[in-house]
Amino acid sequence: MALSVREYRARIKSTESMKKITRAMELIAASRIIKAQQRAQAAAPYARELTRAVSAVATFSNVDHALTTEPEDPKRAAVLVVTSDRGLAGAYSSSVLKEAERLVEKLKEEGKSVDLYTSGRKGEAYFKFRQRAIVQAWTGFSDQPTYDVAAEIGSTLIAAFLGDSDSDEHAVDEVHVVYTRFRSMLSQEPTAVRLLPLEVVEGTEAPDKDDVLPLYEFEPSPAEVLDSLLPRYVQSRIFFALLQAAASELAARQKAMKSATDNADELIKKYTRIANQARQAGITQEISEIVGGVNALADANAGSE
Repeated sequence: MALSVREYRARIKSTESMKKITRAMELIAASRIIKAQQRAQAAAPYARELTRAVSAVATFSNVDHALTTEPEDPKRAAVLVVTSDRGLAGAYSSSVLKEAERLVEKLKEEGKSVDLYTSGRKGEAYFKFRQRAIVQAWTGFSDQPTYDVAAEIGSTLIAAFLGDSDSDEHAVDEVHVVYTRFRSMLSQEPTAVRLLPLEVVEGTEAPDKDDVLPLYEFEPSPAEVLDSLLPRYVQSRIFFALLQAAASELAARQKAMKSATDNADELIKKYTRIANQARQAGITQEISEIVGGVNALADANAGSE
């Protein structure tokens, strides 16, 4: 019985060590999520004003730009899947991967082939394990993305969208992004959006033809303004998606680590109770053996007399 007590004490000790780790990770995630939320909030005004600028040019000019033109018969789509680099974040990565699979299935039902792009090691490992080709992967920044990385991803996707399908095997007609939208500390929502051809989010109804020129004048020209603004717009939306995903990842990790810490507490209580019961049972048995021995000795002495 003493061996069993030692065994439970060893389990209690290892669970306490695990609890310290999960508690530390919970506190780290809690401290980082504030900064991640602040970065996402700070990027929102820039993305909003850039959206309004693009909306004004796209709405109040008659320029047909390559990034805003709907292809007549789209055959290939690119899907960027934003996951985490590390685990221990609950169902964060699996949820966004399920959403990506639903989108891929939908695109295939529409007769489109899909090129996969991934951000985060979890997404890359998921598709490689299933032996599905990945055109390009970016890793190492999931919880702290930078604009430089977003610009690189945006440039790659724009180049694929503008590529010639006859000469470029990775040329696509559509670009989609799947990421996790941060709603609150308790709610993170996997989201799929079409990035290209460009869908201007904040548009206003176009005025009459006679009223366009007095309201808006474009320098040097609407086409050149669009050439400058649209790549920045795409990159800013990708950056905003990465920031939202980072905040969601940290929130999911904090929640998962808190749950793990609570479970460790319950295990410690359970093992302590069982160890105490085992110790008490051992003491009771030892007392019984002593009493039995004393009685046997007394009986033996009485018999000899």
